[in-house]
Amino acid sequence: MNKTTPPRTVPLHHLAHARTGDKGNRASISVIAYDPADWPLLVEQVTEASVARLFSSRSPTQVRRYLLPRLAAMNFVLDDVLDGGVNDSLNLDTHGKTLSSLLLTLPISIDNKEETS
Repeated sequence: MNKTTPPRTVPLHHLAHARTGDKGNRASISVIAYDPADWPLLVEQVTEASVARLFSSRSPTQVRRYLLPRLAAMNFVLDDVLDGGVNDSLNLDTHGKTLSSLLLTLPISIDNKEETS
C-alpha cells in the first residue's frame, strides 16, 4: 500500500547557510544552499515577501532579492534595517551581522517522498 506523508517544516538553516554585510542603513544577506538540488525549493519559498514578513519588526522599507543560480545562492538587500547604520545606531549589532541568523530561522516546507509499506 502506498501512502503520502504530509509535508514537514524545517528551518532554513537545515538547507542553507548565510552571511550578512552592511552599507550604511542597508543590510545585504546572502543565502547559499548546501545542496544545489535544494535550489528550486529555496527560490520558491525564500522570497522577498517571506523575508519582509520575517524582518517586519525591523521595518524594512524595501526588500530585494537577487538570484545567483550558478552558485545556488541568492542575495537579499534590506533597506533601513540597521537603526541608521553603524555610526548612528545604539544597537549592539550595528553592522547587522546577526541578521543572517534570523533569516536562517525561516520555516521551509519540505515535501516528503512517497513511502511504501
